[in-house]
Amino acid sequence: MKILVVDDEPLARERLLRLLETVAPEADVAEAGNGSQALEQVASEQPDLLLLDIRMPGMDGIAVAEELQKLDQPPAVIFCTAYDHYALEALDKQAVAYLLKPVREEKLRDAMERAGRVNRVQLASLQEQPAARSHVVAEGPRGVEMAAVAEVRCFIAEQKYVRALYPGGSLLIPDTLKELEQEFGTAFLRVHRNTLVAAAHIVGLRRDKEEGWFVELDGLEEKPGISRRHLAELKEQLRQR
Repeated sequence: MKILVVDDEPLARERLLRLLETVAPEADVAEAGNGSQALEQVASEQPDLLLLDIRMPGMDGIAVAEELQKLDQPPAVIFCTAYDHYALEALDKQAVAYLLKPVREEKLRDAMERAGRVNRVQLASLQEQPAARSHVVAEGPRGVEMAAVAEVRCFIAEQKYVRALYPGGSLLIPDTLKELEQEFGTAFLRVHRNTLVAAAHIVGLRRDKEEGWFVELDGLEEKPGISRRHLAELKEQLRQR
């Protein structure tokens, strides 16, 4: 099997290459850093499968997949993304395999087993969905400040604003938790009526005899509390990752 890993982030490509050494040790694996390069390598190397990042500068993963559909025998595609939002819901209904970053070995193995070719209906479903933001923005006395969503550990509702916490700081953003939950999907898990936490940064769940359950997040001293209502669902969601 020939596999082409396509991602503009070198660290993301390296992670997939390491995982493929375990999941598909017999595979002939190549890599591409952008969409144009990916299409050139598809033409020259004719891979059987692409692990294709959706969000890339220039030609993104959707545009690459569209070009692949013009081939007589397009390779199978597994979409990769850091954001689990409406688009992934559409992908799942259309039975297209996808992976959420950071990619887990068991998820990669499962996705490769059920990978299929992307058709025009699936691409149309994906294109109709709004893309999740890469940054959250706050406006205040100091001007406009931004924080990368990938760095945010949790969102905590405070009166009229939501506080986005990340290592070394926080921002008050004018969003609601409901809007953030709908936009980012299971990338952020509900642990309390006023708190969403980043699934990728959960270190563990801990219990205090007096305070109850709370979440430990890497790089963050603050430990958000978990309500009884959300505890069982949260444990189940973490078991499935």
